[in-house]
Parts: sequence; C-alpha cells; structure tokens
Amino acid sequence: MGKKRALALGPHHLLMAVDSDIKRAQEIAALKGQSKVSVDFNDCLKDPRVDIVIISTTNDKLSEISIAAIKAGKHVLVEKPAARSFKEIEDVIKLAQENKVMVKVGFNLRYHPALMKAREIVDSGVMGELMFVRGRYGHGGRVGYDKEWRANPEISGGGELIDQGVHMIDLCRWFLGDFVSVKGQTAAYFWDMPVEDNAFFSLTTQKNQIAWIHVSCTEWKNMFSLEVYGKTGKIQIDGLGGSYGLEKLTYYQMLAETGPPQTTVWEYPGEDRSWSLELEAFIGSISSGGTINGNINDAYEALKIVDRIYSGARRVR
Repeated sequence: MGKKRALALGPHHLLMAVDSDIKRAQEIAALKGQSKVSVDFNDCLKDPRVDIVIISTTNDKLSEISIAAIKAGKHVLVEKPAARSFKEIEDVIKLAQENKVMVKVGFNLRYHPALMKAREIVDSGVMGELMFVRGRYGHGGRVGYDKEWRANPEISGGGELIDQGVHMIDLCRWFLGDFVSVKGQTAAYFWDMPVEDNAFFSLTTQKNQIAWIHVSCTEWKNMFSLEVYGKTGKIQIDGLGGSYGLEKLTYYQMLAETGPPQTTVWEYPGEDRSWSLELEAFIGSISSGGTINGNINDAYEALKIVDRIYSGARRVR
C-alpha cells in the first residue's frame, strides 16, 4: 500500500519514506527519486517541510502514528480502517479538531469511476428515493494467508469484516446514510485462523432502507458487485479493474409502462486512478477548508458497525 501511495503522489514531493525495514523504505524512496529514508516515523514529523503524512501500516499502528502526526501539526491520510476499533479513533478525532488539521481515510473505492458515476446518478434524483443496496466483495487469499498479520487479531483487529468489509460499509453509508440496526454473522470456513474469512450482514436505516452485504476471502475468483436500487431505477457496478475484472456500471431506468427498463452501460478499462484522485481531492480540501470525502468520522462510524457485528454475531467454524 505504501508503494501504491507513493506512485499516486504524481507531481507532489515525497520528502521522506519511513519503514521499520530500511530496505523497504529505500525501495519506496526510489520510486520518487532521492527522498530521505528512516526507520523512525518521528523523523518525518520533525521536518517543517512536511505537510501531509501518509500512513500505510498494519492496523495496530494506524491510530498511534496518526495521533503523533496530528500533534506535530501535520495533515494525515491514513489507510482504512484507520484503527483496530472505533475506540482507537476517538482521540484522533479530538486531537485533529484541537490542532486544526485534516484527517482523510483511505476509502479509495469512492474514487473509482463507476462509483463516482453512481453517486452522480443518485444525486441527480432520476432513481427516486433509494430502497436498498446489495453488495458482494471478495478475494481468495494466497498460500500462507492464515499466517500473515491480517490473521492475527491483536494486529488486525479482526478478519475479512474489518478488511474489505469496512470498504463496503463505507459505501453503504455513502449512499444510504447512517444505520440504526445492525445484524450479522461471521464465519471461518476455510482458513485456519482465529479471525473470520467470511462475514454476512444487514444494515438498516431509520427509513428502513437495507444494505445486505457479503464479504469473503474464500472468493476464489476476485470479485466486486454493488447494486443500488431506487424506486425508479437501479445501478449495478461490477469489477474494479485488474484481478477484479473490467470495471463497469449498468444503469437501468424504469419506464412509465414498466416492462424492460432502458439500459445504459459505462465501461472503465483504464488504469486505476482512484489513489491519485483521492490524494488530489484531499489536497483540495486542505486548500479550501472544504469537506473531506471519506474522513475520520466516516471511519469511526464504519468501525462502530464492525464492533456491533463482532459483538452480536454468531461465529461459525
């Protein structure tokens, strides 16, 4: 993730690359020329030229480094989920307000072209009032996946739910708003690890709109599918590019006489620019003082939902 973020900097300068492994820091620094390297993140916080700290670490370090950067007066772009639990985010929110800095969370799916087009269609009002969302997101792991840091709850905070599930929760909130009812179930079907490899959950708003979601790391062919249903239309998004397949949005507009809808398809075969678009939007928010699309409060609300699912879910093994 650190490499992806470095490559997404575009014309902006990478002043320092930090990693506990100096060789990895050097690899990232080499992507952007002759930037400095260090094994101590405090070194970059002392540099007055640094405007933004981008944090791409394991989940157990995300809030710790965010807090240190905020105290140093730096703006922060932190990878999702931003912490292992919503409780670890409370101080981040408080300190960001006190130090008057901005904190963006890496919800890059909001910046995929199909998702941005979907939001544009919904905001236009042509679909009428939204009724429900249905989504699936998954990958198949890899050999040794159950031995990696994501399988250690002390580091990760959980399994597939806190990994890809957080992205889906964020998108559901983006379209439907806050949820008042949360129900879910987690399962460890395949991987021999103390965290779940599948999570199934439904989220309900005050207006009884429902988001029905399945996330999985036993999805042997990587896949992404999100359907947004309104009273007069439907959006279907498939793929995210790369191993997830061609990114495509299909819009179904209901006709007055009902029957087969009017169908429009947009395909996005190009490279994934969501990382650079997200960064540019964040820089724009810093410059203008405007609202951040996918901020630390969004991560806080998403992780509260994760906590409710973990607390109330029946675990299947």
